[in-house]
Amino acid sequence: METEKLEFLDYLKYERNYSEKTIINYEKDINLFNSFCDLKEIISYNQVDFEFIRTYLKYLYSLKYSNKTISRHLSSIRSLFKYLLKENKIKNNPCLLISSPKKEERLPNFISEIDLEKLFSVPNLNTPLGIRDELILRMFYATGMRLSELANIKIKDIDFYNRRIKILGKGNKERYVLYGNNCNKSLELYLNKGRNHLLKENNEYLFLNNRGEQLSSGGIEYIINKIVKISGVTNNHVTPHVFRHTFATSMLNEGSDLVTVKELLGHSNLSTTSIYTHVSNERLRNVYLNSHPRAKKK
Repeated sequence: METEKLEFLDYLKYERNYSEKTIINYEKDINLFNSFCDLKEIISYNQVDFEFIRTYLKYLYSLKYSNKTISRHLSSIRSLFKYLLKENKIKNNPCLLISSPKKEERLPNFISEIDLEKLFSVPNLNTPLGIRDELILRMFYATGMRLSELANIKIKDIDFYNRRIKILGKGNKERYVLYGNNCNKSLELYLNKGRNHLLKENNEYLFLNNRGEQLSSGGIEYIINKIVKISGVTNNHVTPHVFRHTFATSMLNEGSDLVTVKELLGHSNLSTTSIYTHVSNERLRNVYLNSHPRAKKK
């Protein structure tokens, strides 16, 4: 089973061009499944049937995993067995009739405009690191890009004239994100008075650490956490991904259509983006209830 697992992971890497992070997640999910197989004395994927998959799902529930996490585990196992069937390594796919757990309706967090201003005011613009940190905040909010996407921006990826950045997203898919005036001012300040002071030798990445090297994703998360603590913002659990949620929510609240937001976020399916309409609609409802004279709460 270990051999088939490794072959499957190679397939994801070399034929499907999945990112290293995605492949690591698949491997973790399959390792857990294989450990359960060992526990039940299953030594071949051919021994796995429909009832065994159901038993495994019950096991995941017993670990107190959320429906979302269980769905992800099931998705990994489905992909594995689909691959094994295609390669004629199993006779039947035991996952075909297995239903995914019901989705939990959880709306994404987003940052209020008041809290955004608190965050933006924290970095010290008299220091190169402060100038860099402010740009990180503004670029997250202006573009809605993912943490890994922001960490991997190279100077050559930036189209300064059209104010857009070429991004390599999930599945090595390229897209462009746009940025506006506020982000542009922060970008110019960083390039003129921040990055040059951090740069020790030639480096193609936009964001640098205090050693002049590429700023890692972990480094960016550390910076965000430190800024949040200093700002005093307590209403939201602020992470780089919450900035992404805030970008999408702001766009829809200001009248953007869902397809445009989908393209800017780099989502493959419109259904993934549609969750933000629930956030937007909830905001509209609250505004209505608090503003309309015949609808105000008493």
